[in-house]
Amino acid sequence: MQAVRTVAARSWLVPIAVTVVLVSAHAATVQACGPNSNCEIGDRIYRTRMPQGHDGKTPIGAIVFAHGYKGNVRSAVQSRGLAIMARKLNVAIIATKSADDDWSIPHAPSDGTRRDVDELAYFDRVLEDAARRFPIDCSRLVMTGFSAGAMMVWTLACHRSQLFTGFVPIAGTFWRPTPATCTTPPTSVIHIHGDRDKTVPLDGRRVNDARQGRVRDVIAMYSRFGSFAQPVAHRSRGLRCQKQRNANGHVLSFCLYRGGHTFNIRHIRQAWTLLVAAGRL
Repeated sequence: MQAVRTVAARSWLVPIAVTVVLVSAHAATVQACGPNSNCEIGDRIYRTRMPQGHDGKTPIGAIVFAHGYKGNVRSAVQSRGLAIMARKLNVAIIATKSADDDWSIPHAPSDGTRRDVDELAYFDRVLEDAARRFPIDCSRLVMTGFSAGAMMVWTLACHRSQLFTGFVPIAGTFWRPTPATCTTPPTSVIHIHGDRDKTVPLDGRRVNDARQGRVRDVIAMYSRFGSFAQPVAHRSRGLRCQKQRNANGHVLSFCLYRGGHTFNIRHIRQAWTLLVAAGRL
């Protein structure tokens, strides 16, 4: 009987041991991604970089980045400039990846996009997954992107505003026709653009079977939508801005820099500083 009791007792340990192994394996899987390896969510990916010296526990804000046409997640998270900015601002960098060469958003060129893809749902999943894997403070998220990535930023500002503290589209806008309104509440947007941009001109241009929207039309639409006050001119280290505020304290800034279709990491940091000054971060 003693032998039987011993065997029975050991049999109870087997599922416990298996559970411990599975939990440990799950924990390892959850953390097994970062700046040098993909975080996988189904058939999509993203990457994350925590600032140098972070303890891995203290919740911090994050800058979510959408790449331009044919971009990738590796170049964003491994950028020395972004790494320095992340350390100085004490934020994480979350680099996202389109399903195809370009972001599959309304009225985008059919070349390089996929009509069966829901990019908004992808961002829902990215933020949920990143908050589960890393100590991300979801009340301090800023969405930014360059060129085609900025078009994704505007789409999120219009249809997922509740997910982010602010939006910083750089050198990109909606594809035409520009939406007449948005589906989620107005929030803070700082649009930055080169005054001599020929790739995404301020008045837009045709790209294959699509056409870029006029930046000033988009700013006007969002100003009406968010009930923003009349703009006030201000400058910020090379940026010439028209800033508006609404009754809820949100800011809408349209900032120009002298130059063409170029990406400057400093502009992201400036926008973060402007959002802090406005009391949004």
